[in-house]
Amino acid sequence: MGATTAPADGGDSMTFSDLLAIIRKHVITIAITFVVTVTAVCAFTAVSPVKYTTTTQLFATYNDASGSQANMSEQNNGSSYIMSQIKSYPALTATQTVLQPVIEELDLNTSASTLGETISVTNPDNTAFVNISVTGTDPTQTTDIANAVARSLSNVVEKSLYATGSRSAIKLSIVQPAVRPTAPSSPKWKLNVLVGIVGGLVLGVFAALLKDVLSKKIEDEDELGEYLSAPIVGRIPEDELLNETSPAVICQPGSPIAEDYRRIRTNLSFIAPVDDTHCRLIITTSTGASEGKTTTSVNVAAALAENGAKVLLIDADLRSPSVAKKLDIDGSAGLAHVLSGQASVKDVVQRYWKGNLHIMPAGPKPPNASTLLNSPVMVELLNNAMQQYDYVIIDTAPMVVANDAIIFVRRGGSLIMVCRRDRTLKHDLREINEELTTLDLSVTGVVFNCAKDNKKGSGYGNYYYYYSSNDSDTDKKKGHRLRQRKK
Repeated sequence: MGATTAPADGGDSMTFSDLLAIIRKHVITIAITFVVTVTAVCAFTAVSPVKYTTTTQLFATYNDASGSQANMSEQNNGSSYIMSQIKSYPALTATQTVLQPVIEELDLNTSASTLGETISVTNPDNTAFVNISVTGTDPTQTTDIANAVARSLSNVVEKSLYATGSRSAIKLSIVQPAVRPTAPSSPKWKLNVLVGIVGGLVLGVFAALLKDVLSKKIEDEDELGEYLSAPIVGRIPEDELLNETSPAVICQPGSPIAEDYRRIRTNLSFIAPVDDTHCRLIITTSTGASEGKTTTSVNVAAALAENGAKVLLIDADLRSPSVAKKLDIDGSAGLAHVLSGQASVKDVVQRYWKGNLHIMPAGPKPPNASTLLNSPVMVELLNNAMQQYDYVIIDTAPMVVANDAIIFVRRGGSLIMVCRRDRTLKHDLREINEELTTLDLSVTGVVFNCAKDNKKGSGYGNYYYYYSSNDSDTDKKKGHRLRQRKK
């Protein structure tokens, strides 16, 4: 078999399609993050105190000290003086000299420094304007404060900045008194909600990217291509039917799950037979435990037998046998006895459901599983089986436990890797791929368990996948009668 091409380890930059795939995969995370963000912003806005802002505007003019009409030169000098002095007025406004008279005039219960925190003073560039804005919770009081601050600043500039008896060269006139605001200046609901929406989307995408980077398990079938260069030959959604002790094609032949395994059957029929035989040797394994390899093996075997093929299912997971338990048949004698010379093949093979479906349980756990599976007896058993059957399916131990599957792939078998959503570990899959690449072997196909079910429960779904419980009971009884019959 050809070697598997090792997938990239992240050296390539993320494309837009990769980003869309991540967004699609973690759409629930994005939705939750978005809702939480927008809700938090709305809650913060709702509890924020309502404030009002109003502005009064002053204009600085040159105040001729002589009282006579100033000539052109004096006007130019005065204009330059105003522009140099007016830049300091924003800072002057926040001083106690300006604010204390306001506190006394309006009888405010506050200090000059506290009042200064509610005032914003600006001097637009290259202008003689001074804009005083005041923010508060009471619109009437806020207006009164703005106008009082303007009067106090004007008074200080004109009368208090120079020595007694001197006249100020600058005069501040109120050209736009503060007007009582009719609408609050904060909180800004529209702006905050818009920020919440945009922020929620950005944070949602960031959370999806972070979750994808930190995720240790396969969460979507599209991720499999990053670790294995193998096609997906089947997608099996999570279903209670898989917990039955009979394969889906037996207990519920008209169910969607049964059709999914028939689809796998069709895909496996395109696998080339082992050289010099008409038999297809299929090896099922997984990265770790509880990923559904045994369930896949028994269901695929039944689906193949249903179609008329002569099938032998061998439980070669001698470390943790499970086929007999899965099918509810006697597992006391099996492959371990044959490989150790304690029994012959015909003594341990059982006929199940149909005359063309045979099961060889694993038998008791031996202490030397690897030695037995690598023995000449196992080679002879396989050679004889491939002469008699159309399909030989071997259920092997998970790859992180032992690489028994490689033994049978070397004999010409096709390796089917069973992966399970939210169970298969990415680093295990990567290490297995590297091991197979080193050995010049490849994975023939992947069965993805617990896949998200896209079948609709209405319309065509109900029409094509109709089945009754009576049919199920009849098939179960029929399967039970054939369960213990041996070849």
